[in-house]
Amino acid sequence: MDERHDDGEGLTLLAVLRSGGRYDARWMERLAHGARAHIPGLRRVVCLTDLDMAVEGVERVALSHDWPRWWAKFEAFRPGLARGTTLLCDLDTVFAGDASPLAEPGLAAMEDHFLKGRVSSALLRWRGDELAFLYERFAADPERWMEPGSCGPVPNSVHGDQVVIDHLLRERDLRPDFLQARYPALLDFYDPAKRDPGPVVIFIGDSKPDNAVGPVARLWAGEALAA
Repeated sequence: MDERHDDGEGLTLLAVLRSGGRYDARWMERLAHGARAHIPGLRRVVCLTDLDMAVEGVERVALSHDWPRWWAKFEAFRPGLARGTTLLCDLDTVFAGDASPLAEPGLAAMEDHFLKGRVSSALLRWRGDELAFLYERFAADPERWMEPGSCGPVPNSVHGDQVVIDHLLRERDLRPDFLQARYPALLDFYDPAKRDPGPVVIFIGDSKPDNAVGPVARLWAGEALAA
């Protein structure tokens, strides 16, 4: 679909799907299905991608750069993609219950699961072009920012998009609220032994929805869990 703008009402969910890995249109379809079922007020679902794909209810916007792997997520901050509240969401997120807090306004992010006090880009919320400077800074010199050490030492961390995002936010003295602190019952990190997941299931490491078991596997497949 052609790139469009909303009038600032409701939530826009953004996901980035870069070819060359395990992700394909199926992941976008299942993310959109879960989000629409569990986020009241969700108005638009937008996928930034280099794939020629069509998913019902999802606006396809072409990636403008050939940035590899997770670095493509910086395109989510391109100016003009949305005017209202915007949520960047990883493709491997599974919605299991009421996720309406994600649609509330205000700069917020998931706290990194391992590096406390640092931003994770798995879930990141802002408004309009509030974070367009992240795209502009990265696009001005992507090779520099992709180089390990460009943001100084980050103990026990892989150098990736969220390290740079956290660094550039700190430069601006922007400190997003952490979702875990603001909504303590909202995020649930995947545990195969857990029988009552949710509301928003987050995956860390090698675990992904396509190798999950139990209720999370059924949710990702689009099945409704028994009440």
